[in-house]
Amino acid sequence: MSDSLLSVFKRLILALRAVGRILADPGFAAGVLRLEQGETPAPAEPARPALRETPPDSALQLLALLQQEGRFVDFLQENVTAYSDADIGGAARVVHEGCRKVVHDYLQIKPVCEEAEGVRLTLPAGFDATAVRLTGNVVGQAPFTGTLMHRGWRVIGITLPKVAEGHDVRVLAPAEVEL
Repeated sequence: MSDSLLSVFKRLILALRAVGRILADPGFAAGVLRLEQGETPAPAEPARPALRETPPDSALQLLALLQQEGRFVDFLQENVTAYSDADIGGAARVVHEGCRKVVHDYLQIKPVCEEAEGVRLTLPAGFDATAVRLTGNVVGQAPFTGTLMHRGWRVIGITLPKVAEGHDVRVLAPAEVEL
């Protein structure tokens, strides 16, 4: 509504409400004083999403499955600098096969962007910034036009096995003792 359209009566009501708030709220009174002195109000900071703790159980269970099927943790814990590229490549093939099996068995994954990498696309205003990361010379406001460098991945389903009560998910792989 335009300021010039406020009737005398509406302005009087507004003035009385403002006086009451000025008397009751020192912060509001200070803000009115700053406005009266010609200061412009600072733009409001965008609300930050509330952070929440995530229980580690599912992540540890998935890591244990990757270890069980692909020896993933063993591979990461190994110092590979002493091995040849051919040796590492052979080990990576085994790790890849087992880890790929786990991902296919327990996770449904699809690309964030269905387009092929390398195509030009336009991101409209309001695009999901958690699903698309802008890189390069980012200036101005959306819409943005650029080249798709990576399609991204999104989990659309997860079906981890049930865990028995009392199972310690922090044990990714039990120690083995041969007798």
